[in-house]
Amino acid sequence: MKKKVQPEVNIGMVGHVDHGKTSLTKALSGVWTDTHSEEIKRGISIRLGYADTAFYKCKKCDDPECYTVKEKCPVDGSKTEFLRAVSFVDSPGHETLMATMLSGAALMDGALLLIAANEKCPQTQTKEHLMGLQTSGIDNIIVVQNKIDIVDREGIIANHKEIDDFIRNALGRSVPIIPVSAHHDANLDVLIQAIEEHIPTPKMKTDLPGRMFVARSFDVNNPGVKPKDLRGGVIGGTLTQGAFKVGDEIEIAPGFKNDMGGGKIEWENIQTTITSIFTGGKSQDEVKPGGLAAIGTNLDPALTKSDSLTGKIIALPGTLPPVWESCSMTLHLLDNVVGSHDDLKVDDIKTSEPLMLNVGTSTTVGIVTSARTSKAEVSLKIPICAEVGQRIAISRRFGSKWRLIGYGILG
Repeated sequence: MKKKVQPEVNIGMVGHVDHGKTSLTKALSGVWTDTHSEEIKRGISIRLGYADTAFYKCKKCDDPECYTVKEKCPVDGSKTEFLRAVSFVDSPGHETLMATMLSGAALMDGALLLIAANEKCPQTQTKEHLMGLQTSGIDNIIVVQNKIDIVDREGIIANHKEIDDFIRNALGRSVPIIPVSAHHDANLDVLIQAIEEHIPTPKMKTDLPGRMFVARSFDVNNPGVKPKDLRGGVIGGTLTQGAFKVGDEIEIAPGFKNDMGGGKIEWENIQTTITSIFTGGKSQDEVKPGGLAAIGTNLDPALTKSDSLTGKIIALPGTLPPVWESCSMTLHLLDNVVGSHDDLKVDDIKTSEPLMLNVGTSTTVGIVTSARTSKAEVSLKIPICAEVGQRIAISRRFGSKWRLIGYGILG
């Protein structure tokens, strides 16, 4: 990222597998977010990827060619005006990784829904990801009609109409549809203009205690490092409110699982200290809501390796939301199953059935202990830390796959 400031907004990259999410992220930010060995081997995104960039505007050029990600105008070479820094959350598109996409949605302030111009619209995960955005409460959506470089003019126009019809039927309204070629950097100026006009910077809740959704966690030490040179575990995510500073004591929940004997289990919060903060392309003394941040701690790196803290909440001591080992939720079910090739109706939730639940960045399975038409109570296999009133994405198993069937409101 050219300008080293903290990003102000998180923008999701969502859509069907191989429709160009990671390629567009690279075109806008210069960062290829598929870095995990299995992602490189298989050529698809598996984990959430992140990249920061900055948007600029040339005062001398007309819309839309005045918009760019460069500090110098690519048209006339003049110095551009900084608009804002943004973070991209690159979500996997494969149908088996829907839970990862829903976890990423908790971090998004708006989203780009990528749809390839060379395939019929909608594809299965195009529908599922759009509904995932809806169930997560994300309204600021822009459709990116990608891969226009491999389709003729008539094909692009026909595909554009398919997209428009699909979006209007699904949302009951239209959204901007921007044709681009991520591979050739074509029409990126038009896309940046649309982002600036349709995905605003959210109002920051800076007057509340610091709180962060954990989306990734890492052991950043190289193999064979000597104990005296070990660095503490690193936690990645985004603040939803307040601020964190280097030196702050923080609490993480749900924490350790303690077997108290006699079948009694207690969960003990983890406490640690912030030793470093990295956001906006450089080390910072403080981080606020907006963009994605890496928080260095003095935790044993064994606790943070391989995303083991993903789904947890970080807050200042004594300010965490409740931890729920069971909960009730008010149900808002869809009419039809999303993501299925068959036109399946969503039946009422039944007692004793398992459900996959996404709350914030947390994914857990809940066994229904009591079900009514508009309410369900569930016992959770992995507890969640969440506020009353928070949205819960609900998926049901069909064969070997989990399919989104609606959302619930906690409490």
